[in-house]
Amino acid sequence: MEPIGNVIKKIVKERNLGDEQSLIEQALRDPDVQSFIHANADKIDQRMIRNSISNLYEYYSQKHTASKVMAGYAPQLFLNGKVIDIRYVPTKAKLAQDRKQAAERRLQLIDVPTRLHDVSLSEIDVNDDRKQVLTLIYDFLRKYKQNPHIQGLYLSGDFGVGKTYILAGLANYVVTNMNKNVVFLHVPTFIAGLASHFDDNSLQSEIRRLSECDLLILDDIGAESLSQWSRDDVLGVILQARMDNVLPTFFSSNLDMEALESHFEETRNATDPVKARRLMQRVRFLAKEVVVSGPDRRNSLH
Repeated sequence: MEPIGNVIKKIVKERNLGDEQSLIEQALRDPDVQSFIHANADKIDQRMIRNSISNLYEYYSQKHTASKVMAGYAPQLFLNGKVIDIRYVPTKAKLAQDRKQAAERRLQLIDVPTRLHDVSLSEIDVNDDRKQVLTLIYDFLRKYKQNPHIQGLYLSGDFGVGKTYILAGLANYVVTNMNKNVVFLHVPTFIAGLASHFDDNSLQSEIRRLSECDLLILDDIGAESLSQWSRDDVLGVILQARMDNVLPTFFSSNLDMEALESHFEETRNATDPVKARRLMQRVRFLAKEVVVSGPDRRNSLH
């Protein structure tokens, strides 16, 4: 290993920093270095400090002029045998960013705006119109921590009252704080695009993904145009699988459950109240209806 004197001389020359002895003294006077030495006074002697000068200077240097290569990591001193050594640990900012990125990977947004990744449940405006639904959501979260097989919610209400926004807050909370995989699906766009899965034979894997994810959110259900096939062999299969395994499922709709059943009766080529009733049995098993009211918030802050 190159002598510390030579190393520091090079650093001084390259950075035009001045006197090398002064730099060593600055490193030794650093409050964090002093704190570490005092905390381990029973294990550290002058010889160990002399043998660790290069590491102590690196620690001091990285604290005050961090290398771009080590961005996101902070130097940390530790005892390594008979020397004071240095290691690099993630900063709080990096840990927070890593958690956010991991959460984003666990939250799959299908045909919905990516801005929903940024919705925080704690920042959602609480008022009389939303008090009931938010109370039920927090009650769900409390129970979900103990039991992954519980009933979700069916949020019904007019356009723009914030149903999707509230469910985005729920989704982000679950992926961030519970490490669960969540799929957030805009139903009308998904149904309209089913034919695109025929080209690569991916429909069955897509149905399986929606059927098996930890928590599924079906947004704007009731606004789609259904065929008998998309109702019974796609939507029906997904909901049946989730009902069989009691997997939490949330819905948002401009229709209440009774109106949704009427919607399911009418497909492009037929009217079938029996099939609609069977499908609604699955919806009612999976979710409790709660009405979200209030003004249209689509052109305002949520």
